[in-house]
Amino acid sequence: MRVEIWSDIACPWCYVGKARFEKALRAFPHRDQVEVVHRSFELDPRRAKGDVQPVLTMLAAKYGMSEAQAQAGEDNLGAQAAAEGLEYRTTGRDHGNTFDLHRLLHLAGEKGRQDELIRVLYRANFAEERSLFSEGDERLVDLAVEAGLDAEEARAVLADPAAYADAVRADEREAAELGANGVPFFVLDRTYGVSGAQPAEVFTQALTRAWGERMPLRTVEDGGADACGPDGCAVPQR
Repeated sequence: MRVEIWSDIACPWCYVGKARFEKALRAFPHRDQVEVVHRSFELDPRRAKGDVQPVLTMLAAKYGMSEAQAQAGEDNLGAQAAAEGLEYRTTGRDHGNTFDLHRLLHLAGEKGRQDELIRVLYRANFAEERSLFSEGDERLVDLAVEAGLDAEEARAVLADPAAYADAVRADEREAAELGANGVPFFVLDRTYGVSGAQPAEVFTQALTRAWGERMPLRTVEDGGADACGPDGCAVPQR
């Protein structure tokens, strides 16, 4: 079974939602047969590369609130993250364009290191003092290497604005087609969608239901007659 997760590194609820989903996945009996794929979604796609500002300033301007109100929201998010065992700096973080991060995540996907990179990027953005956005490409190269990628390959992607750009845009178009106008957005086997950083119990229910519906129907015989027809197999209710 495949689970696709549309998310953005700048999204705190994606950070928390990933932890809640993984809690459910660890307890799922078929976890070893679940493939997780991370898809691109930019919360602020019009922000220019290099346009970096404090998170509180960005939130106050975007939502028309005071910085004190924005800080209260960050404090709440910090508490939610801590409940999931995550580190979260409630002050001093900044915000910037995430397009290059998504391009690196597509490189990581080809190398089988996507989950490792998204973990490193989330930690860098939400838990570390150093900026993920204002220190230049070499900061991103260092993080890519920490996730197991080759430095020169990561550097080449960052130097070429076209590298994986189409893949990022394709993910974003697909999110729109699926009706996802916010993240995190989880799609289980193209059967069920789960929107938002739901409790682990919701993810458990979705995993169980999606897994059950992917299992092949068993043929039921009655008096030697075939029990399967053009519309599938009839399964008796117990």
